[in-house]
Amino acid sequence: MIRFENVSVTYEDAAGPTLQGVDLTVPEGELVLLVGPSGVGKSTLLGAVSGLVPHFTGGTLRGRVTVGGRDTRTHHPRELADLVGTVGQDPLAHFVTDTVEDELAYGMESLGLAPAVMRRRVEETLDLLGLAELRDRPIATLSGGQQQRVAIGSVLTTHPRVLVLDEPTSALDPSAAEDVLAVLQRLVHDLGTTVLLAEHRLERVVQYADRVLLLPDAVLGTPAEIMAVSPVHPPVVALGRLAGWDPLPLTVRDARRRADGLRERLDGREGGTGTARAGTRPLPSSPSPLSPLSGERPGGRPSLFSRLRRARPAAPVPAPDPGAPLLAVDRLAVRRGRVEALRGVGLRVAPGETVALMGRNGAGKSTLLGALVGMVPPTSGSVRVAGLVPHTTDPRELIRRVGLVPQEPRDLLYAETVAEECAAADADAGAAPGTCRELVAELVPGVADGTHPRDLSEGQRLALALAVVLTARPPLVLLDEPTRGLDYVAKARLVARLRALAAEGHAVVLATHDVELAAELVDRVVVIAGGEVVADGPTAEVVVSSPAFAPQVAKVLAPRPWLTVEQVEEALRA
Repeated sequence: MIRFENVSVTYEDAAGPTLQGVDLTVPEGELVLLVGPSGVGKSTLLGAVSGLVPHFTGGTLRGRVTVGGRDTRTHHPRELADLVGTVGQDPLAHFVTDTVEDELAYGMESLGLAPAVMRRRVEETLDLLGLAELRDRPIATLSGGQQQRVAIGSVLTTHPRVLVLDEPTSALDPSAAEDVLAVLQRLVHDLGTTVLLAEHRLERVVQYADRVLLLPDAVLGTPAEIMAVSPVHPPVVALGRLAGWDPLPLTVRDARRRADGLRERLDGREGGTGTARAGTRPLPSSPSPLSPLSGERPGGRPSLFSRLRRARPAAPVPAPDPGAPLLAVDRLAVRRGRVEALRGVGLRVAPGETVALMGRNGAGKSTLLGALVGMVPPTSGSVRVAGLVPHTTDPRELIRRVGLVPQEPRDLLYAETVAEECAAADADAGAAPGTCRELVAELVPGVADGTHPRDLSEGQRLALALAVVLTARPPLVLLDEPTRGLDYVAKARLVARLRALAAEGHAVVLATHDVELAAELVDRVVVIAGGEVVADGPTAEVVVSSPAFAPQVAKVLAPRPWLTVEQVEEALRA
C-alpha cells in the first residue's frame, strides 16, 4: 500500500536532511507505529505519505513515495484526499467549519458523497468517538481533547484506505484514548485500513501496532524487536529491562504475569509514595519578575499572551505573606454561555508544592488555569494568587507572580527565530543573556538558533514555550498539557527542571492526561469531573485507586503502592 524508495527530505536552510535513505514497504491492513526522539522526522515522514511534503511544506524530496500506486511527487494532497486521511498535531489547523456536525460532514461533501450516505456516516462517527452530545457545539468552545476527537472523526467519515495520524492521543484523557485506539484497531482488522501513527505516549499504543518504525535510522520490525533496542520505550518495557525479563513485556497484562518474583524482592521495602519534596517553603522576600505570556495570531494581530509579554513591568508589587498559600481558590464557579464549566471549586497550593489537575476532556481543567491568570473571570467565588485577584489585577503586575504555558505553545511565541525568542525572554525576565537558550538546549538539544518557531516540531515548540516561561522563574508555574510532543527523554528533563523549581519554593500546577508524568512529578492529584473537584489527595492514594489514572508500574505491582520504575530501581538498590 505504501512504498518508500530511498527517500530523503531536506528543508531550505536546514543543516542537513530531516529524513535520509528511508526504504520501507507497508502492506495493506497494517498499523505501523513511528517512534523516536522529538525532531527526528516523524511528522515529515507522515507528510510525505499525504503529499503535504514537499507540496505544502516546501523543501526537497529525493527518492520516491507511492501510496496505492500513486506517486506523491506528481499527485498533490487534493489528488490523494480520497485515498489518504490525515490528522496533524494541531487540530485547530485542521478545521474549516464552525460546528462539530458540519466538520464531520465537510470532507464527504468535498468528495461528492450522497446526502443519505453522509448522514449515516456522521451518526456512526459521533457514536464511535463519543461526540453525540457535542454535535451542535461550536468547535471553538470545545476543550483541546474534544477538538482532537473531532479532527479524527472528520477524517474517519470519508473512509480513507490509508490513515496518517500525528500524536492522535496526545490531548485525550486515558479513556478517550482507549476508545480512539479501539476504533483504529477495528478499522485495521475489519476493513483493512492501513494506519501510520506517530505517538510519544507509547504506553498507550505499542500493544496495538503490527510493526514499529524506529527513526532516525528507519529500522522496521515487530514491537518486541524494536522495543528491545529503542532509546524511547514505555515504562512497562523499562520495568522489564530492570527486572531482566526476556522477552520484554509490551502490556500491563504480560508484565503482571511475570511480576511475582519482582513483588517478592520488593516485599518489606519502603513503599513508593510518590516523588514529593516534603514540606512547604517560604517564598523569597522579593520574587523574580515573571516571564509574560505571549503569542501572535495569524495576520499579525497580537494575542492576549503577546500583549502581556511585550508589556513592561509595572510598579513593584508587595511581596506575599510567606505563611499564606500561594494559590487560594474558594467556591469558584465559571459559566461560559450555556455551559457551567466550573462549580464550587476549592483549591489550596503552598509554595514548593506540585499539583496535577486530571479528569476527562471537557472537565474544566483548562478553564481553571485560565481563571488563575485572569483570562476567565469567575461567575462567583474567589481566586487569589500570591494575594492578588487575577481578573482585577493589572496584567503587568500579575505576570510577575504567575506564568502559564498554554495548551497551544504557539500562542506564547512571536519572534522570527529561536534566538530572538530567547533573547526577548531573557530581557523580559531580567535574566542573564543566554538563560532561556540554555533551558531550550537542556529540554531538547539540537535546535538551531536561526530556526523559525513555526518550523519546529510540536515537542520542540513546546520546549521553547516552556523555556520562555521558566526563564523568569515565576513563584507559580501553570502548565496545560506540558508533555504533548515530548519523548520520554525530553519529559525526564522537564521533570528534573520542575522538581528543581519546587525544591526552591516555586509551586507548579499542571493540567495533564499524562498519568506517567503525574506519577513521576507531583505531590498531589486533583481530579475534576463535570466542573467539580471529586478527589484531592497524595498522588499514590489517588492514582493507585483509579483504573483510569494509574500508571503502568502501579498496575503491574498493585496493590503495592509503587508508581514509577525509578522508585522500584531505588528500592532494589537499597
